[in-house]
Order: sequence, then C-alpha cells, then structure tokens
Amino acid sequence: MSQLPEGWSYGPWHDGPDPLAPPVDLRDALDELGRDVMGGSSPRSALEELLRRGTRNTQGLDDLTRRLWERRREIQRRHNLDGTLRDVQRLLDEALEAERHDLFPNPSDDARFREMQLDALPSGTAAAVRELADYDWQSSEARQKYSEIRELLGRELLGSRFEGMKEALQNTTPEDVERINEMLSDLNALLAAHAQGHPEIDSLFGEFMAKHGEFFPENPRNVDELIDVLAARAAAAQRMLNSMTPEQRAELAELSQQAFGNAQLSQQLANLDAQLQALRPGEDWSGSERMSGEDPLGLAEGARAMSDLAELDALAEQLAQSYPGARLEDIDLDALTRQLGDEATVDARRLSELERELRNQGLLERAPDGTLQLSPKALRQLGQTALADVLRTARGQSGERDAASAGAAGELSGSSRPWQFGDTQPWDVPRTVRNAVLRTASRDGSVRLDVADVEIAETEHRARAAVALLVDTSWSMVQEGRWLPMKRTALALHQLISTRYRNDALQLITFGRYAGVVELPQLIGMEGTWEQGTNAHHALLLAGRHLRRHPDAQPVVLMVTDGEPTAHLEPDGTAEFDYPPRPATLRKTIFEVDRLAKLGATVSIFRLGDDPRLNQFVDLLARRSGGRVLAPDPDGLGAAVVGDYLRTRRRL
Repeated sequence: MSQLPEGWSYGPWHDGPDPLAPPVDLRDALDELGRDVMGGSSPRSALEELLRRGTRNTQGLDDLTRRLWERRREIQRRHNLDGTLRDVQRLLDEALEAERHDLFPNPSDDARFREMQLDALPSGTAAAVRELADYDWQSSEARQKYSEIRELLGRELLGSRFEGMKEALQNTTPEDVERINEMLSDLNALLAAHAQGHPEIDSLFGEFMAKHGEFFPENPRNVDELIDVLAARAAAAQRMLNSMTPEQRAELAELSQQAFGNAQLSQQLANLDAQLQALRPGEDWSGSERMSGEDPLGLAEGARAMSDLAELDALAEQLAQSYPGARLEDIDLDALTRQLGDEATVDARRLSELERELRNQGLLERAPDGTLQLSPKALRQLGQTALADVLRTARGQSGERDAASAGAAGELSGSSRPWQFGDTQPWDVPRTVRNAVLRTASRDGSVRLDVADVEIAETEHRARAAVALLVDTSWSMVQEGRWLPMKRTALALHQLISTRYRNDALQLITFGRYAGVVELPQLIGMEGTWEQGTNAHHALLLAGRHLRRHPDAQPVVLMVTDGEPTAHLEPDGTAEFDYPPRPATLRKTIFEVDRLAKLGATVSIFRLGDDPRLNQFVDLLARRSGGRVLAPDPDGLGAAVVGDYLRTRRRL
C-alpha cells in the first residue's frame, strides 16, 4: 500500500456541505410538489408538506422533530436531580463511619464525648454538614471525606454556572478558591458597570478577559455575548432547582454555604444570578421539568440536562417553521449535531438546500398577490413528466410505441435528429454525410457510412386544430378521487400541444356551477370547493366561442365529467341548478352540442363513474355530435384523452 505524502492526511469533512454529496433531486421534489398542488394544496402548503415529509434519501422535518422529542423523553425518563444530595449524604456517612471506627477503641472520656456529639447531629444532611464545620476530626480518613463534601459542593455550584468548570477543578487548592472568588468579584463588577452604561465597558471587558479568560472556553467577543452565555447557563441551573422538591431546594441552599468551606462563593454566585436575571429577563427563569428516572444527576450535570432540554425545545420550534418569516436557514446546525448527530445535520442541510434550489432554479415564484406559485418552468417540467406517464400508459394499453417525430409525414420542419429503429421519415443527407466525415476522415482519409451517422428530417403537418378541453370541477370530482387525474390529464395534453403541435389552439374550460376559461397555472392551483352544479351547458357554450375564433382549424372538443348536467345558464347570466336535472337543463345542453356539430366538431366524452342516468345522457350527446364515449378509470384518463386527441390529429 502506497504511503501518503508527508503532511497529508484524510479525515471527515467539516468545512460546510460535503463536496462529494450527491445533489438534491429537484425533479423528484418537483413531481411531489406538483402532485400535492394538483391535489388541491396551495404551492406554499405543498412545499411545507414536502419539507415535513422529506424525500427518498432525506429525512423530513417531521422525522427530525420526532427524534428530538424521543431524545427529550429519554433524558426525562432516565435521570433525576438529586445526585448532589446523594453524593453528599454518601460522603457524610462514610466520614461518620470512619470517625466512629477510630473513636471506638479509644477508652478516653474525650472519645465518648465525641461519640455523643456525632449521635446528636441533626437528621438533615445540610444541618449535619453545617454542625460538623468546626468539628475536630480524629480520623484522617473522615477529615478527608468531609473535605471532599466541601470540594464537591464547590465544583457542582461552579459547574452549574460555568461550562467545564467542574472538570477543571478536580484537585482544588486554597489558591484556586481565592482565584475563583476574585474572578466572581470582577465579573459582578463588570456586569454592574454594563448595567449602568459605563462608557469604557469594552475596555473593561478586554481587561477582564485578559485576566480571567481561562474560565470561559466559549471565548465571547464582547460583554453581551458573555452575558448571553452566562444567563443561559444560570437560567438552566434555576430551572433545575425549580424542578426539585422544596425540601431538596432548602437542603442545597444550606449546603451551598459550605462550598469550598467559604461562604463568600455562595454569596458571589447569588449576586451573579440576580444580575443576570435583571440583564436577561427573557430567559426562562421560572420553568421546570419532571425528571422521573433512576440515574441521579449532580448540579452541573443537571444544569447541562436542562440546557439540553431547552436546546431541544428551540430546535423543535425551528423545525416546525411555524413562526412568521421562518426559513430552514434558521435551524441551528451545531445544536442539531450535538443533539442528534451528524446524519441529522446532513438531512437538515439537504432540506434547506432543496428549498433554496427550488426558489433559485425558478421553479417557485411570487404571484402578483404575493402568494407562492409554480413557475412556467416548473409547469413545463411537470408537463413533461405527466405526458411521459400518459404515453407510457397508452403504450401499455394498446401496444403502440411513442412517436418521437414532431408530426406525421408532411412538410419538412427544418430540424433533424438521429435515426431510430422504426423511423419512416426521409434522411437528412447533408447532415448524415457530414457526420460520417467527422467520424472517419481523421483516420485514413476514406469516408465510410455507419448507421450511427444517419439523421432524419423531421416533418410536421400544417393543418391546425382548435382544441377545447372541458373538465368537470364539481365537488364529486374531489370526493371520488378524480381531481388529481383530471389535472394531470390537462397538464399532459397542454404539454403535448405546446411542444409537438404548436399551431394548435388549446383552451382549458372548467365547469361546476358555472364554467370559465382558465390558464394552466390557474387549473393546476385550483382548490376543490363544495359547490352544487355541473353546468355542461355553459362549458359547451364557451367551447363554441373558442372554435368560432379559429374557423381555419379542425374543431376538437374533449369533455371530462362524472355527472349528468344539473345546471344551465340563463340569459341574464345566472346559473339555475336542480337535481334531478330539469328538462330545460337537458335541452340547453343538447342545443349547444348540436351547435358544435354544425361547426364540424365531434364531442368526445370521457365518462368517470357508472351512474346509469349519466351513461344514457352522454351516449345521447355522442350520437348527436358524431363523437364517442370512453369510460376510463381515473388512472387511465390521461391516456384516453391524449390518445383520442392524437387519433383526431392523425386524421388531419
């Protein structure tokens, strides 16, 4: 195995996103967005749902939030907060046992008097520790245990307010205690100067950090950052105390006077807490948590657990994205790494990148009213996917293959493409020869033609069609799960006409209680609403107007519906609804079909559902217009509509 050059090493990537990570899959994300939007969600709601749900390779916000709550419950169920009290009680018991052990063989009256003193100690741990403050220990082991109590209390008190302080004070000397008291005194003076608006506060902060910077591994850059760090930790310590019983709090308050055998430390910390609470009242100083586990935590570990719980709550709020102006960039990735690990951070970063790229790539845009909507670019991509799905379904049903030409045999379109098996278009000879020359001339000067060199000339029809797609938007379409297939059908037909039959004029018409002409973005973003009425009469009337505007085009009318006409338009523009349908509604609907037939239009009706009355009526309409009725299932609707359009187009 070869050795790496000197000075080189491999390790995990920490400087920003992984440069070797695969890019986010925008096409899959856009397909999911489009599916939700066409299902009735607003683009903003669809985007939020996508981010909550995640993608195939990335956990969503909901999964990350679930993991946060699981970690929160784990902390609460595993731990309790009486670790310091237990440790003090253990050390006190060991000290008393060692002292009695040394006193027992001593026959002197002094030994008996000392035993009486020990027997008369108060029952409470804190009171017993206080009573023994001036006791002259006869056992060196007992004296050491009692000294450990004081050191333990000092480390726990400082560790609950200063990150890493407990670990740094494992072997505390009197000089260390004096230095800590000096730091606390200077810190309280600095905070008081800041509260009073001292003009030289920056200089005072610099002097303080130069003298005591070793106590602050967070390396704050100014006094406000220092206060933020200290206040967050002190508030966590206060929440921990709030979570204890009143008896436990009283015990700790009394024990704190014995920290390092120096009551000054407790007074300095109380002063510090009061100043921090005044400077940062927005911190949670009154909260509490229910800790029900068996693993005891000391003051320092308890404060750290409270900080973790607060951090988990903040992360959950960031992941919820429920506050005004929320963006995924708001997520504290360092905190997420601490709580859930690197994989969760990668997922959050990829979701943020996905949201950013959807906007940067122009797939989402702002509508004039300020709402979020799918851009024309996004609709084109959705249309490509919808059309491909429709053609794939059509091939599976009929055995036909997808025609890759721009049109059937006819006039040259001016473009060419590589030949594929089954193509019947004429060769583009100049391009074919040019390909062969470029491929072989550099070898030995001879030109040899290969099948890979062949290009064919695309052709297209010059005949035009005026196409009206009428889609039922009554509530039953939503209720019966036909809303999304209807929109995907419109999207696929629009994509086909706008890319392969650009001369054709397509108009999209929706009809519920009333009918209306809509653009594709309006139809895709349309939400289903409860509304009575299926006004096919109004829709056919609008279709006739569209066909008359294109007298030189072959008229094509395609109607998708799941209900018989139950509404018609009155001369004054109002819609009359009745169920069962009134004779006037049926007459007016048939009249518009007859008018379309006079224009040469055949009406193809795509019936969804098996209502007998609907079957009879659409059969009547098809006979009067010379059209036909198709009854696809929702999944085959797109293939049926596009296939019928192409069948008509081939006749041209």
